[in-house]
Amino acid sequence: MSTLSPVNRRRFLALAGLSTVAAGCGTALGGGPPGKGGTRTLRYQGWAGQVTPAELAQDLGHLKDVQLEWVGNTISGPQDIQSAATGQTDFGGAFNGAVVKLAANGAPVKAVISYYGSDEQAYSGYYVRADSPIRSARDLIGKKVGMNTLGAHSQAMLDIYLQRSGISAADAGKVEALVVPPVNTEQSLRRRQIDVAVLSGLLRDKALAGGGLRPLFTDHRLLGSFSAGTYVMTRRFVQQNPDTVRTFVTGVGRALDWARTTPRPQVIARMTDIVRRRGRNEDLDALRYWKSYGVAAPGGRIAGKELQLWIDWLAERGDIDRGRVSLDELYTNDFNAPAPVSPAASGR
Repeated sequence: MSTLSPVNRRRFLALAGLSTVAAGCGTALGGGPPGKGGTRTLRYQGWAGQVTPAELAQDLGHLKDVQLEWVGNTISGPQDIQSAATGQTDFGGAFNGAVVKLAANGAPVKAVISYYGSDEQAYSGYYVRADSPIRSARDLIGKKVGMNTLGAHSQAMLDIYLQRSGISAADAGKVEALVVPPVNTEQSLRRRQIDVAVLSGLLRDKALAGGGLRPLFTDHRLLGSFSAGTYVMTRRFVQQNPDTVRTFVTGVGRALDWARTTPRPQVIARMTDIVRRRGRNEDLDALRYWKSYGVAAPGGRIAGKELQLWIDWLAERGDIDRGRVSLDELYTNDFNAPAPVSPAASGR
């Protein structure tokens, strides 16, 4: 969170297995039974030691009478949206590439609001050792780049960087992307086992504090501020519970705006209080490093280009059939009506 804040998590993304799960999603119910006004309880998965935008929205009182029901934690964005697609939860969040891939494989999901992204404070950086001869994209030919997973955000940013730098497809194929566990990435770089390390969030800040590293590029420098992940629900759930979806989406949007406009120490204090009060015996250390959810647009509104980027990239790689994804069907902002956030909003 972003934060792997969803943003890091966002960074422990793995797209493998989506096709298998999606095959059984055609009959997903995606939530409680319909009724007058629909369900007012939303089942979801959290992230250990983190406060998601949805959880912050509830604590701030922005979800009104809609209640969140925590059913456990996840460590994977794709798994989280799989649970939503199959009706085990009512909403889930993941990297937009995972959302596109799940939809392309037949899952009846719709993205309703962005919840993490990349900005000047929350971003993924591609770092080399200070004494490295690597200074440009061309210098990466024949080199090893360590990242948390292949076929997802980090590899896509690398491909875009090489392409925009004029590197041919043949030479780009000589740049070796390797999977390295996030907790080992810095060490692998310093031990010269890899030439470039993709780092973000807490792990990035700790690595930079140790000195001896410099950035080659970052996803924020490459694309500017952009939202990278969305919350999704099944189409059926959205159709059966429009009032609940509207309350949820608008509330999360207001929480995102509150986190953006409120001094960072106050946001961290609020998050720390939330984690302590829920009593799950979680480590609070990572919260000290929280800087931003990174969502680009006010209220978390989704920009079509943020999803189209991944449709194009995945299709070019042969990971999806472009004809199986309709951008218009993939997301909606119809339920998002964010209200201005007062500086004193819901202070506890």
